[in-house]
Amino acid sequence: MPDDEQQIRTLILQWAEAVHRGDMEATLADHDADIVMFDVPPPHDGVRGIDASRETWPGFFAWQAQGAVFEIVTLEVTAGESVAFAHGLLRCATPQQLAAHPEARLRLTIGLRKAGRPLARHTRASLVRRYVGLSVRGHGRNSVAGAAEAAGAVTADATTAGG
Repeated sequence: MPDDEQQIRTLILQWAEAVHRGDMEATLADHDADIVMFDVPPPHDGVRGIDASRETWPGFFAWQAQGAVFEIVTLEVTAGESVAFAHGLLRCATPQQLAAHPEARLRLTIGLRKAGRPLARHTRASLVRRYVGLSVRGHGRNSVAGAAEAAGAVTADATTAGG
């Protein structure tokens, strides 16, 4: 399904650009209303639903606005008739942090379902073991932005349908 794969690739790249801009509406535009998101910052048992997902972004956007990078480095997409899966790597840190730790990456996985158009259904993020336990910005231990700020680099696992 090459056309579906390209559509999903475009959707994810646009999502990453929206996150980098701090554009809430565009960040959530292609998320399923019943999205399930497991992210690096708490709550570690995840958030369920678009409204709960929306509440997780403001702190990250504030950190991002200080000059941080949020860009997809690699992206692989597999699409079926009704569901799709994507995984890749992204850079998520300040330029200074990336200078100190240029290898740092956030691992990204995204589960999508087709409902007339692809919609992100599931997201997940976790820090690579060497960055676990870092804390800044009041997000507590294992915060993506906190780890980036404290360690100079972030790597995480994200099963995301956009978030």
